[in-house]
Amino acid sequence: MKQKTITICCSASFYRQALEAEEALTQRGFRVLIPNTAYRMKQSGNFDVSAYKTWYTNADDWSRKTKLMEEHFEKILEGDAILVLNLEKNGMGGYIGGNVLMEMALAFHYKKPIFVLNPVTQQLPVYEEVLGMQPIFLNGNLADLRV
Repeated sequence: MKQKTITICCSASFYRQALEAEEALTQRGFRVLIPNTAYRMKQSGNFDVSAYKTWYTNADDWSRKTKLMEEHFEKILEGDAILVLNLEKNGMGGYIGGNVLMEMALAFHYKKPIFVLNPVTQQLPVYEEVLGMQPIFLNGNLADLRV
């Protein structure tokens, strides 16, 4: 049986947790793909997102953002499913931002299972779009992920 590949999608604010989820899923026998910046953060020990989003202070760096998005889209296509880590951010539980919504849409379009770690509420601006993709909610229990 082929080893299943899970691609983790989340806000850069959750990359420390993405690394933890990667370890937990690897121990369960999955191959796990995560955003490249999460590895850079791990290597440097610096998880301050603002240190990596240089495009806000240097317009020439928007091409870096473009490249990061393209690289992660390729990982989504390579994977068998995606796992959205939607933790609390800016006082909102189950946060899913614009970039992760795009990643979910790509997985949806290519008919890949979409797992979402935590429930979402109507407070989430993209609530309708998230539910429209009919993801599988894990209700905070990563152990329930089955592909």
